[in-house]
Amino acid sequence: MPSFPSGAKLLGRKGVSGTGLMEGAFLLCAVSALVLFVFAPLCEVFWRAFTDSRGNWIAGANFVTYFSTPYLFSSFLNTLYVATVTALWSVTLAFGYAYAVCRTDMPLRSFFRHVVFLPLFAPTMMHGIGMVYLFGNKGLLTALGLRIGLYGPVGIILSEIVYTFPQAFLILLISLSTADFRLYEAAESLGAGSLRKFRTVTLPGVKYGLANAFIVSFILAFTDFGAPKVVGGNYNVLATDIYKQVIGQQNFSMGAAVGILLLLPAVAAFCIEQYMRRQQGGVINARAVPYRVRSHKMRDAVAFLYCSAVAFCIVGLLGVVAFAALVKVWPYTLSPTLDHFSFRYVAGNGLETYLNSIAVAAASAVAGTLFVFCAAYLFEKTRRFTPVRRVGRFLALLPLALPGLVIGLAYIFFFNRTAFPLPGGIVLPNPFRGLYGSAAILVLANVVHFLSVAFLTATTALRKLDDEFEQVGESLGVPFYRIFTAVTVPMCLPAIFEIALYFFVNAMVTISAVVFLYPPGFKLASVAIVNMTDAGDIAPAAAMSVLIVLTNIAVRAVFEGVTGSVRRRTAVWMRSEGV
Repeated sequence: MPSFPSGAKLLGRKGVSGTGLMEGAFLLCAVSALVLFVFAPLCEVFWRAFTDSRGNWIAGANFVTYFSTPYLFSSFLNTLYVATVTALWSVTLAFGYAYAVCRTDMPLRSFFRHVVFLPLFAPTMMHGIGMVYLFGNKGLLTALGLRIGLYGPVGIILSEIVYTFPQAFLILLISLSTADFRLYEAAESLGAGSLRKFRTVTLPGVKYGLANAFIVSFILAFTDFGAPKVVGGNYNVLATDIYKQVIGQQNFSMGAAVGILLLLPAVAAFCIEQYMRRQQGGVINARAVPYRVRSHKMRDAVAFLYCSAVAFCIVGLLGVVAFAALVKVWPYTLSPTLDHFSFRYVAGNGLETYLNSIAVAAASAVAGTLFVFCAAYLFEKTRRFTPVRRVGRFLALLPLALPGLVIGLAYIFFFNRTAFPLPGGIVLPNPFRGLYGSAAILVLANVVHFLSVAFLTATTALRKLDDEFEQVGESLGVPFYRIFTAVTVPMCLPAIFEIALYFFVNAMVTISAVVFLYPPGFKLASVAIVNMTDAGDIAPAAAMSVLIVLTNIAVRAVFEGVTGSVRRRTAVWMRSEGV
């Protein structure tokens, strides 16, 4: 833990000359990195979508071919259908769950609040594997007579609901938590019953939360690759189309065109979400009264049963994967064994891929946290070079609308290019080509893929700090980097650890951003799961999924312990300094 300096020591030292130039140089470096590793690769995708395999301009011929080919165009319609149905079901189920957790007095509310996030610790392929063990040809529920036709849209939708449910729940939980109880008291005084209060007060109060939850669920289901790869069968979607075009047919131009199609609905949904955010007014003011939960036996009992059923489904789905990984041959020989965790004689390079994933996730957490927090500080807390800071904010939020597959495809085009033609016939060799085919490009892809959410977390933490720290430091000649290291970082350590955890967990489970980029001798655990399922090694794939979940849970537990200690020390320091 860092030792916190006293305020007198901090402000009593004079700064160095040229602080403004140094500030500008750091800003330029941050924005240049975003241009090089976010904007430029994305431009490559757009360029390749309108050229042929030789780089000749063919305008919209790739798109004409795509939409005029029935089996390709059906993938676009299939993706829209899967994403829409998933979002509707996910938001509906998550709203009921969030309402039960937030607005009832049922028992075990804390347990239900936390158990719903378990799917976030697992790769989406694990959800599909769980569905196979439950509803596949030899599934547990299939043997009991429950046949749902898993391989196809049903299996994809069920898996995507499990994937998107936690995100939708979190958004709706926050929306339901911010309510003014005076509105409910006023409705009661006017004689409104429970149903009318729900229709006229509760739903209008969470309409933006519902819309945001739908948009997030739609984007996640629209762009996911893992679940369709495992349980999609012959039901094609855009994500699997890109994989087939790039990996199977080496048709990079058509892959880029499909990538643009995959990108457009996500961008449209992102723009709608930004518009709604601007339209949303404040719903809580200084005189607001927090919502008070009243006990109601029948309502609380129904809520408890509903949340129990949802929690049972989540735990059961992940539990059946863990069980199948611990028995010899599902469903014939159920004696316990650890053989599947040895990963001998299976596709996917065995346990080495798991260790590779830990290394890449740790590197992504360190590099991503360092860049994101420093960039967020430069964009939010410095006062010079306003146009540059605005460009930086825009570029930092741009990956929020980029599917992982598009990022992976963009990195193939950008980092595999030998040179960049410039005006005047000048050809500039690509200085970044050495990254292609290395583990470093996996770290870079993860950082860019998860950049925006981490950036928003950092800016939220920084905006809670009073700007007087920087203003007083500037008036006393204390350089901004001294304020950053001595005040900002110690006070934001919990948020910094949260960002690092976010990068680590997501880097462990992601598949879409890295499926095109991994070197032949450096596969990741998520890629190994795909390879094993393709080869029919379902039990070892389940075992690898279990290892990822256990690793993420262990890292989360360590995070909770560290951040608790940091918060206590920060509180003591702030009280001693009168902050």
